[in-house]
Amino acid sequence: MTDLPDTNLTMLTLVKPEGQLEVSLARRPMPEPKPHEVLVKVLAAPINPSDLGLLFGGADMTTARASTRDGLPLITADVPPAGMRAMGGRIGDALAIGNEGCGTVVAAGSSPEAEALLGKTVALLGGEMYAEYRCLPVQMVMPLPDGTAPADGASCFVNPLTSLAFTETMKAEGHSAIVHTAAASNLGQMLVKICAKDGIPLVNIVRSDAQVEILKAIGAQHIVNSGADDFQDRLTAAIVETGATLGFDAIGGGKLAGQMLAAMEVAAVKRMTTYSRYGSDTLKQVYIYGALDLGPTVLNRSFGLTWSVSGFLLTPFMQKAGMETVGRMRKRVVDELTTTFKSHYSHEISLTDALSLDIAQAYNAKRTGEKYLIKPHG
Repeated sequence: MTDLPDTNLTMLTLVKPEGQLEVSLARRPMPEPKPHEVLVKVLAAPINPSDLGLLFGGADMTTARASTRDGLPLITADVPPAGMRAMGGRIGDALAIGNEGCGTVVAAGSSPEAEALLGKTVALLGGEMYAEYRCLPVQMVMPLPDGTAPADGASCFVNPLTSLAFTETMKAEGHSAIVHTAAASNLGQMLVKICAKDGIPLVNIVRSDAQVEILKAIGAQHIVNSGADDFQDRLTAAIVETGATLGFDAIGGGKLAGQMLAAMEVAAVKRMTTYSRYGSDTLKQVYIYGALDLGPTVLNRSFGLTWSVSGFLLTPFMQKAGMETVGRMRKRVVDELTTTFKSHYSHEISLTDALSLDIAQAYNAKRTGEKYLIKPHG
């Protein structure tokens, strides 16, 4: 620990009782690892939509303004009453941000498991990654092959394991095909590659012709553009062809979840041999796992009575799936890190860059094809 600085530059987000959000950088004391912990020099951490939910929460970012505190950048924004209600549990608590990252183990606790990781490149899960250093239990880090680039290791957990969780859920619940929204995202492109390799029919929903071309280029078979006039007809045709009865929706708000269920019902009714006024008895399941649209989820009920819309989070899935399944998933991520699970970044920024107002507004826009990577040490 003697060669390390005394402080650890860390990004914090704070909701104040007077209805303001502050995102700042602060120099916190350098953590010291306990016996079963390691201290990692964080070299890269992605900005995922789930990070933005904590970073800016329910603040009105059109009111955001930039300043400094103790020579470090600061962003302040107003929080409307609805946002204050939604974030009531965190008012007054300065929270560190960043779900995952990649770095080098620079100090270790006294346990053999911790000491064995010294000098290793590792992927990290456990929050608080937008910092120069992160101290974590050994079970929260995943050793990576020697020579792994930090950018390749930074997104080992959230998107790769979530995309694999989708196919594991499909098998466990007895479905045979999947529908996925925001399908041109980094996660969506991983899912295309997984499904192609594993022989799983996949219907990809995108929102522009440019995104259609992105997915065609990596071999996607079924792609429908939600912006097209005949979207519902094309979606229904793709679901009839694939037999998909399971959907994962990254959008959350709006009509897409209901449109998926309606198309699944049309396909199921086509397979029925007798009429039922209750609709098909085929279970149609949509999981909402994102909130790209914060508006209400609209369900125009035209899909019988055998359906379900639920939320989906990776951590509860992993807890339910068990160590054997999660271990198999993690091994596959490492084995296919630079192929199936390679992430692509449009921008690389520093911690201070991340609190530049123009840059913050850009990554908070969550545009498909734009993914930001924070490099805490430049």
